Amino acid sequence: MHIHAYSWLGEKELFDRDAARRLPDRPRPPVTPEEQERHRQLVEAFRRSELPPMETAHWLLKSPRLIRRTFEEPKDAAAWLGGRLTEHAPGFHSQQEANTARLARLVASAADTLAHGGDVSLGFYVGRTSFLSLALVACSPNRFAPGVPCPRASLNGRPAGPPR
Repeated sequence: MHIHAYSWLGEKELFDRDAARRLPDRPRPPVTPEEQERHRQLVEAFRRSELPPMETAHWLLKSPRLIRRTFEEPKDAAAWLGGRLTEHAPGFHSQQEANTARLARLVASAADTLAHGGDVSLGFYVGRTSFLSLALVACSPNRFAPGVPCPRASLNGRPAGPPR
């Protein structure tokens, strides 16, 4: 097992568009060729979208270019998370969310969750209109989506795509 890290910072208004963040349901039989094509287009739009998915494991269905880092060890992935939290904490909407003791507990909890094969997903309001989404997703296989193939091979903590 390895862990892929994802982050997204954007307008809260975009994040609130649930339909764009949800993997489309398959059409029910009988299915016409037009319905099949429309479903294919919706799935491709979901995969191309940079918006965080409603289900954390569905990050694995998105483009590999969205992977920020890949880790072999849960503690390393949790340390990455801690770095992102520290980086963005000054902009958090709430002082309570930016509390360093609270952030340390989130990182410790993330390391424990990852060590047990779970995924981690956190979100924070940043400034007045932005939202930060951070996710760590176990891969090969993912406990919540075992049939989803790995989007990219593990790279031992090196960036798994263009830096963002």
